[in-house]
Amino acid sequence: MTDVRVAGVGLTHFGSHPERTGRDLFATAALRAFEDAGVPRGDVEELNYGNFMGALAEHQGHQAPLMAEAAGVNCPATRYEEACASAGVAVREAVRTVRAGEADVVVAGGMERMTNLPTDEVTEGLAIAADDLFEVRAGVTFPGAYALMAKAYFDAYGGERRDLAHVAAKNHANAVPNEYAQYRQEVSVEEALDAPPVAEPLHLYDACPITDGASALVIVSEEYAAEHDVDAPVAVTGTGQGTDRMALADREHLARTPAADDAADTAYADAGVGPDDVDVAEVHDCFTIAEVFALESLEIADPGEGISAARDGVTTADGDTPVNLSGGLKAKGHPVGATGGSQIAELTRLLRGDHPNSDHVADAEVGVAHNAGGTVASAVVHVLEVAE
Repeated sequence: MTDVRVAGVGLTHFGSHPERTGRDLFATAALRAFEDAGVPRGDVEELNYGNFMGALAEHQGHQAPLMAEAAGVNCPATRYEEACASAGVAVREAVRTVRAGEADVVVAGGMERMTNLPTDEVTEGLAIAADDLFEVRAGVTFPGAYALMAKAYFDAYGGERRDLAHVAAKNHANAVPNEYAQYRQEVSVEEALDAPPVAEPLHLYDACPITDGASALVIVSEEYAAEHDVDAPVAVTGTGQGTDRMALADREHLARTPAADDAADTAYADAGVGPDDVDVAEVHDCFTIAEVFALESLEIADPGEGISAARDGVTTADGDTPVNLSGGLKAKGHPVGATGGSQIAELTRLLRGDHPNSDHVADAEVGVAHNAGGTVASAVVHVLEVAE
């Protein structure tokens, strides 16, 4: 089994770009990834592309061949859809393909275009990632669903809105120097607490924004990197995926995310590392409470202790384990189909030392990315390590 390296990463600015098409966004991310990697397009053997709601937002299905054309590659192309974990799954399959020796060079990433639609249509589109029969038809939206999960967590372990406000403040502070972030301004704990409610106990700054953007990674085998003198110092050493019941009402409990537990266990075992080895993490904070769930699934925090991690300074930029130095979904933005690829791109930059927040993790050697779909009915976890 060959080792897998990240040869290059490319991102668009995450934000509102209603004038740009999805293929234009992905073309930009792919161009930047190829420039970063120094790998010719003609060497690409597969394209793995994540997208969730393109058929709704752009009335465009069958997007994979369009994105291969946009990226300038001529190879088999496949679209992956796993709600907000779409790009994470696309990356996972790229890793598995290279490991298996079926390809030496794979481009993986994703794109989402959302701001061209009115907010109510975006909300309706995102809702199809929930159980239509038993949740959507009853009026459940994702803010409401995560509010239910937050209340269940508070009932089981304690916690309060101020704890969540610290998560929001931390991630907004991290986004300030990130040129790709949607919201590059600080938000204080008090501002987060004073913001209007969305679905109690979640308020405005507890929720990620509606975002357009794209991500692309050039994934190569260790052998290809050596043969072609490609500088690829970051390796993907672990990958894992998990699944849970779709509807919240069918789950055993709402204060845990078993799909992410399983994905993390598998990824750690695959990499031969444990949670104590993790130096930095990018996690799926679509809502502030989701970061809490992620910390506990990754075992960065014990059950019931994730809620206080930001407030206690454990996960801040200068804490023991910095989390979401990119700004996270909360402040960097969440173009649904691109997010999983973006997390890997941000971690790669952090571990290479060329991220604006790399100084906070100058000695980091192990990073972990946590990407979730829906109310974590799907989850993908990757372990990245400095290889040389």
